[in-house]
Amino acid sequence: MRSKILWAAVILALGAANASAQQREAVDYVNTFIGTSGMGHTFPGACAPFGAVQLSPDTDTIPHNVDRKYQPEVYAYCAGYRYDDPTIVGFSHTHLSGTGHSDLGDIMMMPQTGPLQLNPGTRDNPDGGYRQRYSHTTEQASPGYYEVTLADNGVRAQLTATPRVGVHRYTYPQSSDAKRLVVDLTHGIYNYEGKTLWCSLRVENDTLLTGYRITQGWARCNYTYFAITFSQPIVNYGYRDRRPEPYNGFWRKLDPYHNFPDMGGRSVVAYFEFDKAANSPLTVKVALSATSTEGALLNLRTEVGGNSFEQVHAKTRAGWQKELSSIAIEGSDDQKAMFYTSLYHTMINPSVYCDVDGRYRGVDGEVHQADGFQNYTVFSLWDTYRALHPLLGLLRPERNTDMVRSMLAHQQQSANHILPVWSLMGNEGWCMTGYHGVSVVADAVVKGADLDREAVLTALRATSTWSHFPGLTDYMKLGYAPFDHDATAASNTLEYAYDDFAISAAARALGDQAMAREFEARSLYYRNVFNPRTGFATPRYRDGRFKPDMDPLQTYGEGFIEGNSWNFSYHVPHDVYGLMQQMGGEQRFVQRLDSLFTMHLPERYYADNEDITADCLVGGYVHGNEPSHHVPYLYAWTSRPWLTQERLSVIMDKMYRNDIRGLGGNDDCGQMSAWYIFTTLGFYPVCPGTDQYVIGAPFVPYADVTLPSGRHIIVKAPKVSPRNRYVKRVLLNGKPYPNLYFTHDQLTSGCVIEFEMSNQPNRQRGLSKDQKPFSLIVK
Repeated sequence: MRSKILWAAVILALGAANASAQQREAVDYVNTFIGTSGMGHTFPGACAPFGAVQLSPDTDTIPHNVDRKYQPEVYAYCAGYRYDDPTIVGFSHTHLSGTGHSDLGDIMMMPQTGPLQLNPGTRDNPDGGYRQRYSHTTEQASPGYYEVTLADNGVRAQLTATPRVGVHRYTYPQSSDAKRLVVDLTHGIYNYEGKTLWCSLRVENDTLLTGYRITQGWARCNYTYFAITFSQPIVNYGYRDRRPEPYNGFWRKLDPYHNFPDMGGRSVVAYFEFDKAANSPLTVKVALSATSTEGALLNLRTEVGGNSFEQVHAKTRAGWQKELSSIAIEGSDDQKAMFYTSLYHTMINPSVYCDVDGRYRGVDGEVHQADGFQNYTVFSLWDTYRALHPLLGLLRPERNTDMVRSMLAHQQQSANHILPVWSLMGNEGWCMTGYHGVSVVADAVVKGADLDREAVLTALRATSTWSHFPGLTDYMKLGYAPFDHDATAASNTLEYAYDDFAISAAARALGDQAMAREFEARSLYYRNVFNPRTGFATPRYRDGRFKPDMDPLQTYGEGFIEGNSWNFSYHVPHDVYGLMQQMGGEQRFVQRLDSLFTMHLPERYYADNEDITADCLVGGYVHGNEPSHHVPYLYAWTSRPWLTQERLSVIMDKMYRNDIRGLGGNDDCGQMSAWYIFTTLGFYPVCPGTDQYVIGAPFVPYADVTLPSGRHIIVKAPKVSPRNRYVKRVLLNGKPYPNLYFTHDQLTSGCVIEFEMSNQPNRQRGLSKDQKPFSLIVK
């Protein structure tokens, strides 16, 4: 009898455990701390999907430069937060996710007890300022929520957010001898002396503040307006200007620093005190706008109003659950954590950049009304054209179309009349090379986005003929960008050629055959930088000579940006068979691919490169930087496509782990994560601008992708395992499928993809040209 009772208890316990596991939602698997140490450059704080507000802790105040000298340590703080740091400086409202350069950190707040302190202190002397020690044991984070208890003053901080409003809740210890909130309008990420051009703060009444700050950083002129409400009345307030103006006019007859409702300066740090006898938590709601304080107030009233912290958090959590549950997968808990965290990271940037009424600040500095679309910003296009935008085009086509419309509006407002290169906060940031905005636009066109034909064609031509792009005028005349006056001439030529292919594809889809032929011819200019003696892409001088002593392993001084010739030579995704010819044929092509993944890259080649560490490498293949992301899929054009499956297995195991150091490179606004999502499902958009997704191998036994149409992409691979990494056979809708790619129409029509997995490669040869992925030059 006793044994029966014990067995019954065991069965009940197992049943309860299974029920608990089954009740976990997609949002519960997200680990927002993945990538917060090492090279990932992610942040753990609260945001809504694609929200303008990213409310997150910042853990230090390393400046970008001191007396114009770059401070290399700042690179680690691109997202504001480093898991390894022992202190928190405060909680700011804007952050970039996964970038290798930075800005923002706007409107920082920090709860304070004890003596008034209005400087942040230092890592070595946190007691000298308002920063606080903390322990990870008190941290909790999930999509739309962050919590920590500050160790020195005992304040419990909780954060949540809507798209345009950050909501704080601070619970002060009852024993506190002060209940104060510091609002630092000078703090910033990649800060420097003088970055804040001006800030203003008005006390409208005892629970409402309004104001703005204007900064000059990566975003050259960034307007951040705000409206702040408190759940408790202010009883005392003041501010300090760390950089007082040499002219103070007739303000000198006043005391503007204590209980004066109109504060202004270039380095304003304000404080607000509340009744310490009030035992209830202090709730602070902070709405942002790029247009005006009226816009911020409208955003505040519309998105939050009188809702409680719990209500705001519940709605944002539900929003994340809706987004993340569009893909259901089976797999281990670590796989689910990595998958749903990656999906989460693909839905932070680009971010909304307009008020709830559609008003936004354009790249011309003027306020515009978005007509028929929602405006977005943070376009890290050198990175995200590769997989992030194709992923959004598949999963969230309406949102991706709005992003393209935002880019077209940028082009129309720009004094240069070009699509964005790296735009943020209504500014052009100019980071990186190529004109990859055309790829995002073209990919959307080819896949059926509803866009204005003339606006698209005008934007594509204007961007691809802009004379200020390095070497572009010579590229159009000579067929390559010469190395004489262009330090990254070789990679520029390769990037321009691919972008020109994308333009030709869009023009063909839009019925402009002459333009299609013109840019298809330009897309073959990549051939002109391949040295026939070595088979490597090599910088070339105006007189036609190739750089004679090029080291294909070296990144600096060899004609490439953030990459070397070993990696960049494969940047011909639109003409892989033509690339093979340049490298000496298929056999040489495969040998070189194999060498790339298996070689030893000496540390001297990346020791001084802040974007690359050994964690980013598989042999000489640099997964931690985007130009190589399509490279493991290039075996699909050869007679050995199974080698793609081998390479992917190594990359997935090394570069993506459920760990604070779990990303093998900057996530770059979701590009690294988008690569993971596609690769997990078993296919990847090697060449945006075509309608094809090249087949790799799935990494989970089951996935169900729900498309906005209600149709489903079902992926089944029941025998997949670390041992069974090879694809033996593919079935599409129950029928054997011979091709090495899926089309966009096949996926968006809804389909069932079945992968028969094996521990041995399928060495089938003799596939026809139609079964291989697209290439301009047919083998």
